[in-house]
Amino acid sequence: MTELLSMAYPWIKALHIMAVIAWMAGIFYLPRLFVYHAERGGQGVEPVASFVIMEDKLIRLIMRPSMAVTWLAGLALVAIPGLVDWSMVWPWTKAAGVLGMSWFHGWLEGQRRALLRGQGATGRSYRIMNEVPTLLMVLIVLSVVVKF
Repeated sequence: MTELLSMAYPWIKALHIMAVIAWMAGIFYLPRLFVYHAERGGQGVEPVASFVIMEDKLIRLIMRPSMAVTWLAGLALVAIPGLVDWSMVWPWTKAAGVLGMSWFHGWLEGQRRALLRGQGATGRSYRIMNEVPTLLMVLIVLSVVVKF
């Protein structure tokens, strides 16, 4: 099994990178949709209906599947012997960043449900929270590339 994973390494890594890009695109875009949804919620039915459809498709068709593939491919990469030196700091900071990103994904899904109930946060709150994935991305990328 180990030899098979080692041979598949470039394919798994490529799949992981593509899934991360798709997941991050959704994570960056969904809070922006929430801003518009929250700020235009009282201006008639049509704008809100459009945002509801866009949010649903983004979560269901892009974010959830790409998060799952990101995790599966990432765990497959970690299973390759010698790829990760767990005595260093970087794998732990990356893991913390990925867990944080997964928490943020869950928070976004909860906020979508709140918006559907008419109980979402303000546009300003979503603008502020939109900075969280940027900070986590910086932590994750520096951890993997610099390997501190």
